[in-house]
Amino acid sequence: MLPHAPSSVAVARRRLGSELTASGVEPSVVDDASVIVSELISNALRHARPLPSGQVRVSWTRRGDLIEIAVSDGGATTEPRRGPGTLSSLGGRGLGIVETLAEGWGVRHEDGTTTVWARLHAPRFGAERRVTAGVLPDLIEIADLAEPLGGPDADGPGAVCRETSISRAYPG
Repeated sequence: MLPHAPSSVAVARRRLGSELTASGVEPSVVDDASVIVSELISNALRHARPLPSGQVRVSWTRRGDLIEIAVSDGGATTEPRRGPGTLSSLGGRGLGIVETLAEGWGVRHEDGTTTVWARLHAPRFGAERRVTAGVLPDLIEIADLAEPLGGPDADGPGAVCRETSISRAYPG
């Protein structure tokens, strides 16, 4: 959990970058993940209410060569969507950037919480880039930012989406 404040962007970006680097993720993927977490948090701060605690929940989870980055907030009056983001506009590019960098992104709603997530392919440094079909083993929860994506009682490969309804998912 991080404060619903602009300083949270830099905190999450640094922590994500250092943890992914330490786990051997390719530097270019660390850069992409850092941009994604920055955009998701910035959108939550700009467009949504904080969670009842006054915070936003930021998490990243690794499953094999995939990383899911998720930011949860108290929701907004509109659904998160990619804006037009023209060259002359001052905003509206965030989810377009996420869509470009990620393999997919989407929105989950659960118990008054809105979570925007993005997934990216993240091989360890020096590994051959490939896409693997099926459920990827080796779930690694990056410490202390959030509980597993399926909640504290989640277990097994289906835990990522347990008890959530996906309202939209966008392939990258």
